[in-house]
Amino acid sequence: MSLSVVLRHTAILSLVTLLSCAQSALAQIQPNDVHRQAALEVAESLRYGHYAETALDDTWSRLAFERYLDILDGQRAFLLESDIDEFRHFEERIDDMLFEGDLAPAYELYQRYHDRAESRFEWLLSAIDEGLNFTYESDMRLDLERREADWATSEAELDELWYKRLKNAALTLDISGQDEEQVENNLRQRYEGQLSRLRQTNGEDVFGLFMAAVTSSIDPHTEYLSPRQGESFDIQMRLSLEGIGAMLQSDGEYVKVTSLVPGGPADRAGVLEPADRIVGVGQEDEEIVNVVGMRLDEVVDLIRGPKGTVVRLEVVPAEAVDMTRSSTVEITRDTVDLEDQAAKGEIVEVEREDGNKRIGVITIPTFYVDFDAWQSGAEEFRSTTRDVAREVERLKSEGIDGLVLDLRNNGGGALQEANSLLGLFIDRGPTVQVRDARGRINLYGDTETGTLYDGPLAVLVNRLSASASEILAGAIQDYGRGLVLGSATFGKGTVQTLNDLSHGQIKLTRAKFYRISGESTQHRGVEPDILFPDMVDPERIGESSLDNALEWDTVQAVQYRHYGEPWEYLETLRSRHRERADSHPNFIFLKERTELARRMREEQTTVSLDREQRQREVEARDAEQLALENRRREALGLDPLNELIDARGEENEEEPVERVQVTEAAAILADYAELTQRRLAGRF
Repeated sequence: MSLSVVLRHTAILSLVTLLSCAQSALAQIQPNDVHRQAALEVAESLRYGHYAETALDDTWSRLAFERYLDILDGQRAFLLESDIDEFRHFEERIDDMLFEGDLAPAYELYQRYHDRAESRFEWLLSAIDEGLNFTYESDMRLDLERREADWATSEAELDELWYKRLKNAALTLDISGQDEEQVENNLRQRYEGQLSRLRQTNGEDVFGLFMAAVTSSIDPHTEYLSPRQGESFDIQMRLSLEGIGAMLQSDGEYVKVTSLVPGGPADRAGVLEPADRIVGVGQEDEEIVNVVGMRLDEVVDLIRGPKGTVVRLEVVPAEAVDMTRSSTVEITRDTVDLEDQAAKGEIVEVEREDGNKRIGVITIPTFYVDFDAWQSGAEEFRSTTRDVAREVERLKSEGIDGLVLDLRNNGGGALQEANSLLGLFIDRGPTVQVRDARGRINLYGDTETGTLYDGPLAVLVNRLSASASEILAGAIQDYGRGLVLGSATFGKGTVQTLNDLSHGQIKLTRAKFYRISGESTQHRGVEPDILFPDMVDPERIGESSLDNALEWDTVQAVQYRHYGEPWEYLETLRSRHRERADSHPNFIFLKERTELARRMREEQTTVSLDREQRQREVEARDAEQLALENRRREALGLDPLNELIDARGEENEEEPVERVQVTEAAAILADYAELTQRRLAGRF
């Protein structure tokens, strides 16, 4: 029997299965009174407690309906246009459904998706059982992104899509070196796993999916947490207790790394980076389990484990546009000690004609405080401010001409530490404005007289600098206290609270951060005075990459003094920076790599299902990346590479690529110190 006949035959069998089991399955997945009450409480929380003025009306219902479809079938691969049309009757009724406790339509739509998906996985497994026998010689191409695609109008249209998907999955494994039997076994395991997980879905799961649509249609940080999810506080959880120390997020069928916990196991190992996709998880020496299509909390459960044990992850690097480029990494699970996150200082020498300038650099991985010791009134307790103050004193004693605060990859932490840390560099004053849902504004800042350091200052940030990091960087910039260098920050300018419900919890956006200038840090982040190229793709990571993120806006500025006027020197500083950056191999590499990644992402919207063409395309991309790396190595006097090797965690160079951002920040600050001294000399 030919493959096309098999696919048609199994599609018919699956359709019969769909029709015969729908009635019994529907009886198993139903809302209950607990869910109805919780839905009402969620709606009341959104209406009266959310920061944004949220009108739960017909317009909002349409947004929530579309969001629900995105959560169920974001790639338009299971449901038909006729299915969607059949459920349009409640498109404008979701607000009424929540307040009336009528969740049945949402469950019925889920049931339709469930039946279509179950039928499709059975279809795939039947095709594998018949033997794939693919020949990879055709001009077929598979679309990689279908979020904006039209819904299929027939089963035959979806059959064609899934035929291509199945062939692509087989080709990906084939290219990785697996024989036909291994390919079929791996694909069978993948789809059996997805089918098994689908069949384990219960009413609690469906309620969670529907509530995810309801809450995320307002903003991406407002979430309903089931009792099980509430135990870990957030579905985008930090695996810092007994895990790898990473923040994870769902990205279509994949789980994506959004950030690493500073000092955590993954950070120390150097084998994961933001926007990497995890496609498989294995325990110690056990076989790796494919997690494509698996729920985020299930993937998290697989990654977590006892301290000292090893987890193996199959990872597709962030820069890869082809899922064949996966590799397996090992991370030993561990806890994150405060010492691993402590601020640490160093001195960077900057060559100048009149003698070297000594620039202090303090790396601040997070804003931390030992809350227990602080609340108990202990005189000595660890905190970011105390550790930075200690480092500043040490660096001053060693003679520095300027100070750089390195906040790259600092995702925030204790807000009080951002306030007190600013106080080391200004003589009292506000740090941030916090506006609540009622429009009331509270002002937070440093109240202590005096400063610890009043010399030339710069703050180095990147796309992963978020929340408290953005508050500190924005305040330094607004006060004119120093320069902000690097790339635009994350843009997380909202505050969430966790509230108990009768069933589960809701994490609700209740307030918004504003700089003392009145500008929000939300969505736009902090724009540096001098921009550096960034290894992190802002299209994949950052507030602006999230659906329904609250917009940037302003409130009235507060009164504050200027400690300097760095903006008057920016033209000269930028000119000097460009001269250095345009000739420094690592800066050239960062800039060109950023542009190459952007171009590849825009160009690679499909993949070929012809083996030779696929390999030519992959080899062409690898050749571009290899040439880029070898131009850098040649300029640095290093031996060229014969092939592109993923050397994460095996950095052999004395100075890693991103180290140039630190040395250039030091050079810019040395320039700034020189220019300000000249002005003072001219005045006096």
